[in-house]
Amino acid sequence: MMKAYILVSLVPGLEADTISQISALPGVEETDLVFGRWDVVVQVQIKNIPDLSRMVINQIRGLQGVQTTETLVGVLL
Repeated sequence: MMKAYILVSLVPGLEADTISQISALPGVEETDLVFGRWDVVVQVQIKNIPDLSRMVINQIRGLQGVQTTETLVGVLL
């Protein structure tokens, strides 16, 4: 398993509904509304990079209200 953080920019006015949909996705551990360039930080626990890619491209980016994403993959030290 691996941990990743997905930074999401949202369409104004659709934040609550979009965050609710993101929070319901399998593997999503936490969603935090933030101020700044991004609107929400999504923490996920996922098996591997291909599964993470499918989640971001097919599920999160496909939601109405999502403008753009950036994904940060956690590493173990």
